[in-house]
Amino acid sequence: MINAKTHLPKVVEINRKWHHIDATGKVLGRLACEAANILRGKNKRDYTPHLDCGDFVVVTNAGKVVLTGKKLEQKIDYRHSGYSGGDVSTPYSKLMSEKPDRAITLAVKGMLAKNKLGNRQITRLKVYKTAEHPHAAQFTKNK
Repeated sequence: MINAKTHLPKVVEINRKWHHIDATGKVLGRLACEAANILRGKNKRDYTPHLDCGDFVVVTNAGKVVLTGKKLEQKIDYRHSGYSGGDVSTPYSKLMSEKPDRAITLAVKGMLAKNKLGNRQITRLKVYKTAEHPHAAQFTKNK
C-alpha cells in the first residue's frame, strides 16, 4: 500500500496571478468558460474544488464579443428588482450594444458555483467594454 498524502494548499500558499483575455471576435460561451476555469483555479497544479485558489481575470474589448446562431435576437436577460411587477427583460441585442460587460459577467457567473465560494470568485473578474483598463500595473508585476 502506498502512503501518498494529498496536498491541500493553505490560504497563505495560494499565489494569485493576473490574466488578460482579449474578447475581440471570441464566442461568448467559450470566453466565459475560459475565464471561469481561471477564476476557479483549474489551470493550476494545486487545484482544490472546495478552496478559493483561482486567479484574477481582466477581460477587455467586451463590446466585440460574438454570439453564435440567433442568440442575439432570441436570448433574453431576465432580472427582478424584488418589488411587485419589478421584472425586467432585456433582449441581448440591446444588452450587447449598451452593456456588453454585463453579458460576459452573467455568462461567467453561471459557470461558477452557486454558493459563497462562487461569490468570492466572481469578484476577481474585471470586464471592460474597451481596451483601456486600470490594471496595467498588475501585468507588469507578473512578468
